[in-house]
Amino acid sequence: MYKNKEKKGGTIFFCQNCGYESAKWSGQCPACREWNTFAEEPAAPKTKGGSSRRSAREVREPVTLKGIEADSEGRISTGMSELDQVLGGGIVPGSLVLVGGDPGIGKSTLLLQVCRNLAERLDSILYISGEESLQQIKLRAVRIGEFSDAMTLLCETNLDDIESIVLKKKPQAVIIDSIQTMYQENVSSAPGSVSQVREATGVLMRLAKENNITIFIVGHVTKEGTVAGPRVLEHMVDTVLYFEGDRYASYRILRSVKNRFGSTNEIGVFEMTDKGLREVSNPSEYMLSGKPEGASGSVVACTMEGTRPMLLEVQALVCRTNFGLPRRTAAGTDYNRLNLLMAVLEKRLNLPLSGYDAYVNIAGGVRLSEPAMDLALVLAVISSYKDVPVSDKTIVFGEVGLSGEVRAVSMAKQRVQEAKRLGFTKVILPKSSMDQVKDIKGIELIGVSAVWDAMKCL
Repeated sequence: MYKNKEKKGGTIFFCQNCGYESAKWSGQCPACREWNTFAEEPAAPKTKGGSSRRSAREVREPVTLKGIEADSEGRISTGMSELDQVLGGGIVPGSLVLVGGDPGIGKSTLLLQVCRNLAERLDSILYISGEESLQQIKLRAVRIGEFSDAMTLLCETNLDDIESIVLKKKPQAVIIDSIQTMYQENVSSAPGSVSQVREATGVLMRLAKENNITIFIVGHVTKEGTVAGPRVLEHMVDTVLYFEGDRYASYRILRSVKNRFGSTNEIGVFEMTDKGLREVSNPSEYMLSGKPEGASGSVVACTMEGTRPMLLEVQALVCRTNFGLPRRTAAGTDYNRLNLLMAVLEKRLNLPLSGYDAYVNIAGGVRLSEPAMDLALVLAVISSYKDVPVSDKTIVFGEVGLSGEVRAVSMAKQRVQEAKRLGFTKVILPKSSMDQVKDIKGIELIGVSAVWDAMKCL
């Protein structure tokens, strides 16, 4: 099967989604089951002298688990509390961190600010750019603020030269912007291909582990799909962070999807300004700013992002349809989930929603899929249909089943405490979660067991 790999000038087919390689093209990847992801690339020639390189390197001996010293307090703060929370408490020396996201979302700006903060704490920081010139980086750095001399810049794409410079300078942190521009001369494929990305990441991983250097890698995906996306690297790196949000909006969300040193569901909220990214320490207040008072179809819900409760506004607009088929639109939530919940309301509450259009929006542009948002969606639709507003000081959370029952959700106590801290006076929650919050005083708790109980609260 792999004979073509041995031929001189042969080609290999790589899956651009998971990195699986094969000697022939296939419509569906047998590893990740994605369609039309195979790309043809030249096979890397065999390199000689591998045994001499291994012999020149120091050979390690196995050690026992008790003989390993692990310092849990060895983390380094980035100077940005939101980023520290996503990383699990700070940077772990010797770790390899991938920061992914769409072009123009703010990845380079974020890491440049991290360099500015780390330069005040560490002796040597190296920022390597393969996309921008030194003058372009200087213009962005002027907007961010003053930088210490501990930070040095380098514009280079040859990975062999980068490796020699890193071994010579021995910086404590290195930023690679971006991995798609790096290349190795012994790999015949073009920069940004799956072969180059995998080889470059392997070299950087070895540099990080052997020399105890923290390395940040920037990876972005193009809409055309011609460049290997960050998913190829997820199995190799220690931490994967995704920068999300609309590039034309002011907010940004940094989400952790893989972290060997901390939680995998933490988020950090930032606001893009003319002077760089600003941390949003209270995202609930930020997301609720501008909420209309006394408007029907507007409900405040509480969702959990990792260990952080976040309050968001759920908006619904229900109006009689002018066509035979009612229209459904969901922005920020699952479209199929909206149809399911509206079917539950029509069946269990006898609401004639089949003749009404329904438009649902999560204010702020955040996308949510947590089942705890179900009850808020239901009350927002009922509120708009009956044109009865929900109190501005009320928050709602709970999962709704097909029988119309309201099920318990996780971390109910943290959600209620967040609502109380922000001045809310009433919480509508699942009745089965009342035992978790019965000790909280100073806020009215209404437990509901079904959607008809929740409708009475309006």
